[in-house]
Amino acid sequence: MPTEPKILALYLTHLSGTSKFSTLKRRIASISVIHKMKGHYLDTKHPIIMENLHGIRRKMGSNQKAKKPILISDLKTIINAIDQLEKTEFKKIRNKSLILIGFSGGFRRSELVNVEIEDVEFVSEGAKIFIRRSKTDQSGEGMIKAIPYFENKQYCPVLNLKKWLELSNLKTGKIFNISDKSVALIIKKYASLGGLDPNKYGGHSLRSGFATSAAEAGAEERNIMTMTGHKTTQMVRRYIQEANLFKNNALNKIKI
Repeated sequence: MPTEPKILALYLTHLSGTSKFSTLKRRIASISVIHKMKGHYLDTKHPIIMENLHGIRRKMGSNQKAKKPILISDLKTIINAIDQLEKTEFKKIRNKSLILIGFSGGFRRSELVNVEIEDVEFVSEGAKIFIRRSKTDQSGEGMIKAIPYFENKQYCPVLNLKKWLELSNLKTGKIFNISDKSVALIIKKYASLGGLDPNKYGGHSLRSGFATSAAEAGAEERNIMTMTGHKTTQMVRRYIQEANLFKNNALNKIKI
């Protein structure tokens, strides 16, 4: 360090064989930040880097297929599969709580696995969960996700979280104590057991599922962003657009 644009370009070419285009852009941003922290300058807009990125984009495509969001019907299917097919009570309660909290709070999986017992407060309306730091909160200010009780107790994230904390008898530390990769594996496992295609779902499916389901239900953009912690409207509007593909479809006006 400091590196040179041609070295970074070679690094991106190396990554392009196994990584998404969005991952390459995140790597560039991270490397740039580290350089600034160490007092170095790196021109991430250098022609060598930009031309290489454009070439990679043309070859692999930047609009790669994202994992499918877990919508309400999918969520119920997955929870039902856990209830009916998971024989271990410990895993049953933990995984139901994990998935329901992850969905209802619009959590990134990295946020979800880092929630600690001290971050959870139960109130009369539901549960308040403090997020110490997230991808878009590098200053570490934190945010609070407020999750209300659901009418349907079987799918209520708050009641299931209470059951999990009582069963696990946790006094301190992380409430789920699993890795972020395990979140995706758990989702895939019970999606498959519920008859869904596990290859279509991943760790991000809970977050995108919340945003898409909330948009379908008519939630306002700013309220979705308050829960998910998105700092810009670009991604949230993609979820809203996805939710409205059939609702606002011009073909609805055509009668045949």
